[in-house]
Amino acid sequence: DEVPVAEWKDAQGIAQADVFFIHPTTYTGKPGQNEWNASVSDQKLNTLTDKYPIRYQATVFNGAGKIYAPRYRQAHFDCFFTKKIKDAQQALDLAYDDVRAAFQYYLDHYNQGRPFIIAAHSQGTYHAKRLLQEFVDGQPLEDRMIVAYLPGLTVPADLYKHLEPCTTPDETGCFCSWRTFREGYIPKKLHFEDTNIVVTNPVTWNAAQPASAKADQVGGVLRDFKKIYPALVETSIYDDLLWVNRPRFPGSFLLTTKNYHIADYNFFYADVRRNAEQRVNAYLSK
Repeated sequence: DEVPVAEWKDAQGIAQADVFFIHPTTYTGKPGQNEWNASVSDQKLNTLTDKYPIRYQATVFNGAGKIYAPRYRQAHFDCFFTKKIKDAQQALDLAYDDVRAAFQYYLDHYNQGRPFIIAAHSQGTYHAKRLLQEFVDGQPLEDRMIVAYLPGLTVPADLYKHLEPCTTPDETGCFCSWRTFREGYIPKKLHFEDTNIVVTNPVTWNAAQPASAKADQVGGVLRDFKKIYPALVETSIYDDLLWVNRPRFPGSFLLTTKNYHIADYNFFYADVRRNAEQRVNAYLSK
């Protein structure tokens, strides 16, 4: 039942929309290293970034738009856990300055009035949230934003003055967000009960359909990145969490973990891909 990834075509050359993609953290450094921000000239780190988040996440969108995915001086992984709050915030601010400059450069030199998607993951979502506040929410650009995909971090429903969570699969000018965990698992430090944190189901894309069966899913990609595995997971929403069953596959890396953060896109690769194309078509048809 697997579908070869090769059958999913790279349509960037003919795309009528753009995608600005902000990659997640790949900078973990070495034990004892005190550099809070990565260098964009670090070829080893750049190769790691291209091999994983660009390959497994950014390519989700190459059927929907022309992708712009900047290098930036990403903040160290420890910024999200350290007690050195001031140092961590300075590092995140520096990283955002790079992302902001890259987005402005994209607008000035490449966008040319085209509609666009903003997509990100984890640290990338942290920066994308700020980018939307500064450039899009209540700004002229809001009319050109097709959708924002913001998985991997919490996004409150009322974060923006104008932008609202997506509630249907073909809605535009809205944002989607989810954080993936094993069904039944409630992470104490990552669960925020009775909050207005957005959870989009990346299979149904419909606020009125918070759960899905395996048969409902288009499919995901796994480590080999050679096939789409259809009907990979069943989903449900619990408070601010997206729950999925543990998918079974050879060489599974999920035996010992219940936090599926790393697979926020992987599990739903084909579903996000189809949805991005659907929203682009909906936008262009207006």
